[in-house]
Amino acid sequence: MPKLIVVDKPERWKFSLHDVEVISPERYITDAAFQNTKSLKVLNLCKSYQYQSEGYYVSLLAEARGHKVLPEVSTIQDLRFPSILRDDSLDFDELIQSTFKNEVGDRIEFNIYFGFTKSENFNRLGLQLFQMVQTPSLRAVFSKKSKWSLRKIRPISLSEVPDEDKPILVQGLERYLLRKRDFRPDKKKYDLAILVNPEDTNPPSDDRALKRFYRAALEAGFNTEFITKNDFDQIIQYDALFIRETTNVNHHTFRFAKKAESLGLVVIDDPESILKCTNKVYLHELLTSNKISTPKAFVITEDNCDQLESKMGFPFILKQPDGAFSKGVFKIDSLKEFEKVRESMFEKSDLLIAQEFLPTAFDWRVGIIDGQVIYVCKYFMATKHWQIVNWSAKKQSQEGDVESIPVDQAPSGLLKTALRATALIGKSLYGVDMKEIDGKFYVIEINDNPNIDAGIEDKILKERLYEIIMEVFLNKIKAIK
Repeated sequence: MPKLIVVDKPERWKFSLHDVEVISPERYITDAAFQNTKSLKVLNLCKSYQYQSEGYYVSLLAEARGHKVLPEVSTIQDLRFPSILRDDSLDFDELIQSTFKNEVGDRIEFNIYFGFTKSENFNRLGLQLFQMVQTPSLRAVFSKKSKWSLRKIRPISLSEVPDEDKPILVQGLERYLLRKRDFRPDKKKYDLAILVNPEDTNPPSDDRALKRFYRAALEAGFNTEFITKNDFDQIIQYDALFIRETTNVNHHTFRFAKKAESLGLVVIDDPESILKCTNKVYLHELLTSNKISTPKAFVITEDNCDQLESKMGFPFILKQPDGAFSKGVFKIDSLKEFEKVRESMFEKSDLLIAQEFLPTAFDWRVGIIDGQVIYVCKYFMATKHWQIVNWSAKKQSQEGDVESIPVDQAPSGLLKTALRATALIGKSLYGVDMKEIDGKFYVIEINDNPNIDAGIEDKILKERLYEIIMEVFLNKIKAIK
């Protein structure tokens, strides 16, 4: 994808970078060639981002044209409210304190260029601030009373960059723009990032599956890289984002999805699917209002929880609205147990879900992407347990067996119900968990980030399953290019 650097006096800045053109803001704003070109990455280095300035309009028009621009207009707006940014910096307060623990005085001021600073000791904090305020050049000011805190952060123009810092700026820019994939002799047409968490002990895809995703992506025509939560600032470099770590709304995975979507990337899981699927209260209302069969359930609060006994017999299932991988789910066998468990659960959420207990030997899982079924599995209950995963058991006996079923041999009612349910969410990647009682299918929940592990969900289609998912990415990208 061609790249533009927009600066006020391009003749002063010569960059010997592959596929990069340095132009003036006036040319970017008025030249029809840039108005009519869709696939562009724009670095806005204008002297000012003030409202109605040329720098402001470069970012504004870039977004209107579907270009990927740094900084975005939303970032420019955030810079007008420093109190918000100071509050955001509290998320990495421990890093701030450790960075300045040996500093003397009560004020520190330094510049940040694409996450790099003049001091090696400040680089980790500089990268964190750049990820928080995605603007090419920044000046940060910290002060100390009882402890160090961010007092001010603002963009700086090229004219404010000291001569001794210019090599750092150029180095940071080059590292930001030039990725290893740009120099591959077999350079692909599109760039795909796969977000993973190497430290997750229960990821949605194991290492073997991730390697198969990688191989399928290359075959589909993608430059492909695995990224982690530390690569938030690099999202602008890609055409698509595939999230392969456990998602939640109050989590970096949701921020990645939102950021990628705002930049025009194809995203799986998209933020709307994460928002809808990770909250069981929402899913309960959505499914019941659309007359999709689910176990009998009630939304309970601290005010109405004493009424539950008259509405639902024991045992029943009590769930946190945002639990994942069967965590935050309890089987309640008595009133005494209900009173004990709900007390701790209400500390985390104002609402809980009580759901009818439907004992079965296994749960169905139907994997769906873009409105098509790609796998069907039976997940059997863990040994002497009521769930498919027994988190309190030893690792070797934690999970029940899994049986993969060819899609054309799965019950038609199962597939129809799963497709109806996911159509209410969107056209992303989903796993629908269902119970079967006397030939009737009940939706338990819809997962936006379902397991795809080697030798299990891919047992029937094998490599073809990964190819289908990459083809969906490719078709979605082509539809917007």
